[in-house]
Amino acid sequence: MSKGNLLKNENYQPGLSIDCVIFGFHDNQLKVLLIKTPYENKWSLPGGFVPLDMDIDAAAVSVLNERTGIEGIFLRQFATFGKVKRNDKHFDEAVLDHFKIPKEAGKWFMQRFVTIGYYALVDFLKAIPQKDNSQEIIEWIDHKEVPELILDHKEILDKALDTLRIELNLMPIGYNLLPEKFTIPELQKLYETILDKQLDRRNFLRKITNIGILNKLDEKKSNVAHKAPNLYSFDKDKYEEVLKNGLNQGW
Repeated sequence: MSKGNLLKNENYQPGLSIDCVIFGFHDNQLKVLLIKTPYENKWSLPGGFVPLDMDIDAAAVSVLNERTGIEGIFLRQFATFGKVKRNDKHFDEAVLDHFKIPKEAGKWFMQRFVTIGYYALVDFLKAIPQKDNSQEIIEWIDHKEVPELILDHKEILDKALDTLRIELNLMPIGYNLLPEKFTIPELQKLYETILDKQLDRRNFLRKITNIGILNKLDEKKSNVAHKAPNLYSFDKDKYEEVLKNGLNQGW
């Protein structure tokens, strides 16, 4: 969020905003990308306003890029949040005070905003935040260790996670979250981390194999203490086909 954006209220759709929940998987942790601004002690999701001359989906991509510097991310719209009291007068005033904007000039910012939630699963090692605003902190934080968030951002994050878990039963995941070559235990750990429950090893292997999206490689994982497990990769064409047609199984 910048002073310029707050002052150019005539360029934005009144009462409408966008908040993005960006998930990445690293070191067996499902992480979420959060921002801490100089005008609030709490953290927040990357968010912003909707330009009048831009489609909603395009605006989401633009907001994410502006707040984090991340490009080329496919964002999925998952829910709309519009409780009457989702705004916070104290937070709004703190923002205006920080940017030295008179309340009359920032009146539009203090109105009720309905926000559209978007989420994405990204390659943690490739989606590297770029900080244009040196006063803001952008960090990947374990989804189980998320600190207090502004406004209703915790509700938005929880809803995104619930949506992700539901969609795990409807489509495959992992293509953007795992390295090019991985083991079945690593893939299973990804699913267990998102679902927040343990899965039976044999059942997982049977189900994931039956989907038909894996290629078993003639390689084994190196530098392991015990018996080296086989390495796998995703069959991109079959993966895309299953994404299009969907799954009909649960975990």
